[in-house]
Amino acid sequence: MITAERKPLGEIKGFLEKYNRILVVGCGTCVTVCFAGGEQEVKTVSAALRIGFKKDGAEKEIFEGCEVRQCDPEYIDQIIERVKNDKIDAVLSLACGVGVNCLAEHIGAVPVFPGLNTAFYGATVEHGKWAEMCAGCGACILHLTGGICPIARCSKSLQNGPCGGCDNGKCEISPDVDCAWILIIKRMEQLGTLESLDEIQQPHDWSKSTHGGVRTIVREDLLIK
Repeated sequence: MITAERKPLGEIKGFLEKYNRILVVGCGTCVTVCFAGGEQEVKTVSAALRIGFKKDGAEKEIFEGCEVRQCDPEYIDQIIERVKNDKIDAVLSLACGVGVNCLAEHIGAVPVFPGLNTAFYGATVEHGKWAEMCAGCGACILHLTGGICPIARCSKSLQNGPCGGCDNGKCEISPDVDCAWILIIKRMEQLGTLESLDEIQQPHDWSKSTHGGVRTIVREDLLIK
């Protein structure tokens, strides 16, 4: 899932100072799971904004909403309809950066502000803790590393590791960070495929993630023509 954290309230408030009818809209998928942008967070941020603006003597109307996703047209259309009906003049999106982009692209002459800082593609480690698992590099090598991603989880994104900085299974950057390559080696031992790591891997193909344009995936069989 995409993980995110809420921006400081002061920063959010600064975005919205010159607007009077504000819609705070959450997203019911990834950022709900990491407790950053779901229905409860919409209520919390909205209440904080009402209190903050009231203390400043500013008259604001704060509206609340939450859609299943902000990255799909059918849900974006519902937000846009709400914006029109309630005469909203600014939207605070508690979605990831993808949701903010999608909403801003379709909503017309109404500004959309991000309420979150998008962090990474991650997974739940324990309640209240998430860890990065994937870098979205576009050239997956998990079949070579036992399903553990060295691009995201190794501090140096090494494809042939571990490096000399590993100490007792921990990365040299911090004793709290597991060495990804030790995890990979242990996993490959468990699978009985450790010998496959003897093969030197070629440099990573970064062109699929850094070619300078917008990456797309097209499934011709799903297109409506």
